[in-house]
Amino acid sequence: MRGKQQPTGVVRRSFLKRSAGTLGLAGVAGLAGCFGDDGGASSEAPGSDGEMIMKTSGETTAAYSMSQVISSSVSQNSDVSVDARPSQGTNRNVSEVVQGKTEIAYIQNWTANKIREGEEPFGDLEYQPYQVFHLYDLAWFLASANDEWTTVTDIESDSAVSPTPSGSGTAEMLEHALSFAVDDYERTSVQYGDQAGAMSEGRLDAGAATYVNLSVEPGWLQQMKSTVDLRVLNWPEEIVSELEDDPAIVVSDIDMSQFEDYGYTPDTLSTPTLAYNFIVREDHDYDTLTSFLETLWEQREALQEDTGLLAPMAEGEAWTKNAYTDIPFHPAAADFYEDKGLWSDEFVRGEEQ
Repeated sequence: MRGKQQPTGVVRRSFLKRSAGTLGLAGVAGLAGCFGDDGGASSEAPGSDGEMIMKTSGETTAAYSMSQVISSSVSQNSDVSVDARPSQGTNRNVSEVVQGKTEIAYIQNWTANKIREGEEPFGDLEYQPYQVFHLYDLAWFLASANDEWTTVTDIESDSAVSPTPSGSGTAEMLEHALSFAVDDYERTSVQYGDQAGAMSEGRLDAGAATYVNLSVEPGWLQQMKSTVDLRVLNWPEEIVSELEDDPAIVVSDIDMSQFEDYGYTPDTLSTPTLAYNFIVREDHDYDTLTSFLETLWEQREALQEDTGLLAPMAEGEAWTKNAYTDIPFHPAAADFYEDKGLWSDEFVRGEEQ
């Protein structure tokens, strides 16, 4: 379903669709067996001491830089102390939030769908994750230096493809999406910054690339364009229709006229997208989370002075953009958005703890 036109020339084509299933979140076993962590969940309400550990991704990522700006802004302008730390991935983020080791962390819609459906390793969570706010979106696509390639269906059984390095949270989503379009390929694993060299040497036929907030090219993608005649691979319309029908996939349309110096681009790129939202535990302290959100709201326009990637937060709609279907909002967040006129009847309010 097409959404409203975005300022960046992006049309949101679909989001997490409501499924017949319900959240598989009840349970008493905890997460130690699921995630390989020792110890059970903390009995103290997260944030009750006015302190919050925040986790996003690895320390070399844009997300981690954004979390540092957010944590510094809140800590300097309120009584809430926020400590941004590197993360080992979104699965680990869920584990640490539920166990009370991290007070607030982000996940993406692929993980959110697994939580909602009660899929492993999220089938027996002791505490329910609640949504708080949206951080950013990453539009993921496949790119190649192979002459005349224009779509993912040009990938053949002997093509070497790296749909992000093995083990990344994005890899599982892109591999799933590729299964709709390609019967087989040679799965290889190449780090983002090494993809251009691998293409030049003929070791890589297609690699992964992304647009931060669906409009900003990361440095390693710019390097790829300057090294090889990079071609952006589109997804055929019939495949896009199938992806849109999948409850775990988000598809975005991107106006490619905003980008330059590619060997080939479609007029509009239709490609899977990951939406990253922060979560807390269901029993997170109400007052601390309210103070966190109110302070961040007051500082929202100043955030972009430290990083332009946070500029969308100056617009209130960005805070609830791409909310996860059937994942409740923490009551503090629900009240905050109602007060700001950002609440939607489609959102789910979590129960008071």
